[in-house]
Amino acid sequence: MGKEGSPRSSVSKLGSLTGIDPQFSSRMSGCENHWSKAMQMHGFKNEPAKFGAFKGVSAGRRTLSFRRHVRTIGFVFLWMGFFVLFDEFMVSIFDSVNLHNVSRPAKLSGPKEDRNASGEVEKPAVKMYDRLLNMASTALAAGEFKQESSSFWEEPQRQAALWKPCSDKKVQTGSGKLGSSHGDNGYLLVSANGGLNQQRVAICNAVAVASLLNATLILPRFLYSNVWKDPSQFGDIYQDKYFIKTLEGDVNIVKELPPHLRNLDFEAIGSQITDADIAKEAKPADYILGVLPILKRNGIVHFLGFGNRLGFDPVPFNLQRLRCKCNFHALKFVAKIQRAGSLLVRRIRKYDASQNMLDKQLLGNFLPVPPLGRHDIANGRSKYLALHLRFEEDMVAYSQCEFGGGEDERKELQAYREVHFPLLMERLKKTKYVSPAELRKLGRCPLTPEEAALVLAGLGFKRDTFIYLAGSGIYGGTSRMRPLTGLYPNLVTKETLLTLSELSPFRNFSSQLAALDFIVCATADVFAMTDSGSQLSSLVSGFRTYYGGEHAPTLRPGKKRLAAILSQNATIRWSTFEYKVKKLIGEGQRAQVRRFGRSTYRQPRCPECMCKSGYLSNGTPSRNSP
Repeated sequence: MGKEGSPRSSVSKLGSLTGIDPQFSSRMSGCENHWSKAMQMHGFKNEPAKFGAFKGVSAGRRTLSFRRHVRTIGFVFLWMGFFVLFDEFMVSIFDSVNLHNVSRPAKLSGPKEDRNASGEVEKPAVKMYDRLLNMASTALAAGEFKQESSSFWEEPQRQAALWKPCSDKKVQTGSGKLGSSHGDNGYLLVSANGGLNQQRVAICNAVAVASLLNATLILPRFLYSNVWKDPSQFGDIYQDKYFIKTLEGDVNIVKELPPHLRNLDFEAIGSQITDADIAKEAKPADYILGVLPILKRNGIVHFLGFGNRLGFDPVPFNLQRLRCKCNFHALKFVAKIQRAGSLLVRRIRKYDASQNMLDKQLLGNFLPVPPLGRHDIANGRSKYLALHLRFEEDMVAYSQCEFGGGEDERKELQAYREVHFPLLMERLKKTKYVSPAELRKLGRCPLTPEEAALVLAGLGFKRDTFIYLAGSGIYGGTSRMRPLTGLYPNLVTKETLLTLSELSPFRNFSSQLAALDFIVCATADVFAMTDSGSQLSSLVSGFRTYYGGEHAPTLRPGKKRLAAILSQNATIRWSTFEYKVKKLIGEGQRAQVRRFGRSTYRQPRCPECMCKSGYLSNGTPSRNSP
């Protein structure tokens, strides 16, 4: 036992207390003050003998009180210091994030009052979900210190690995009677309209129809469009010799019409068939009954437009497979497109290493090769996500939705509709009015850059994720893009990745520029679309399904369900938002077999296009299959 007033005794007594009696503390402090004053008044300071015993007790009590107060004060200062340091730490994080945003030379973002290249003052950022954006920013800042990455970098289900590409293999089926490669009945000429992806569908549909009618196919031509303003023809985009050779034995293809047919007026002789003359997604029987007699009579048929003029079911097995062979095997981009596409992919990934079958199919001889002895370099490459953001002015205006821009936006889009969509305006006068809010609930509104950013954040993609933005002409420009670039500053485009000299051969050729987007989106580690009805998104997702196996995930947000989630912006917790978004996207990633009537270009998992383990190439189960 230590003596009262000793350090050992005081510490042991204080260690057994969880609190201090305020009355005891008050009495002690009052007693000490009273006797201290009394001793000073009566001159007792120098009389240790007389007051030695009292001073010992008093000193012990002062020591006990002093130690108790010192410990309490120290504990308080310790907690205050901890909170101050924590506050400074969090402020430094957000300051560094903001400094990174401001200092980063991103071409799609900038301060609210910054000026663009033309010297004009840029508009302030347009936001619809301030609260969710703030929560997303906080979550991404916290996520920078976490090691785990988003689970959406990989396909969630292994069933995808069971399907393998096989549409280039010849099969004999009972439906082989329809379709021939001789071309004895005459010539088939197709002038396809639209952009790159609409023309690609028209090409492969023409291949199937030529085989169906036993016609010789002239290398398809592309119509000049005032919308696309691209004079490119087949040979400017695709390798024509490779195309002809790959389909040899399936359909007879030649580059030009024979001399005796070149000067014919196809319309005058009744051989020109427009999109108004044949139904959309027509059946093979429609061609046999309506087109074949004209072909046999005149020796030639000219399809003008040919947009989606062949349905997907019912179609004979061999013709369906031929369409898949055309799309996934016969159409190879020309060398200059492959070269530029390879540059884009290499500069995003930062490593010259081939990764998968998609690279091999799309980049050809320009496939990046790792340096000698560095076959493990792929382990250190940068992953990237490709985002096809369909938010061009024409699509935004046509949707009749509102996107947070107020009265100025409404007037601007209304004026655009009146000029560019007169038929839509006439139809709206005759139909029941549907409010923009109702259109959004129905999932009919294009996703904004802000909404796309929130989805990516909800899926757990980190702030430093490299994002390739496909397309161009985002409505609202920089001010509309700021919510996206604010959360994900590592956003690049073909214009920022290629030099002016590398990009100049593609200027004024929108279809060739779209081909570059096709390559970078198809070879991406993750492809995210905002509009499942887009031809580019459909064809890219189908290409990734066909060649990517389980290593090419595609994110497809259901706009109706997403709108319901986003409508809770004012109250929803971030953890709840994350859960709902992950569930929404995860359900859309399930490996699905093509259903009746669906596009084989978009959903090639079917016996006509792909072979499943345990099945023969003609789609029938093998003897060893369960």
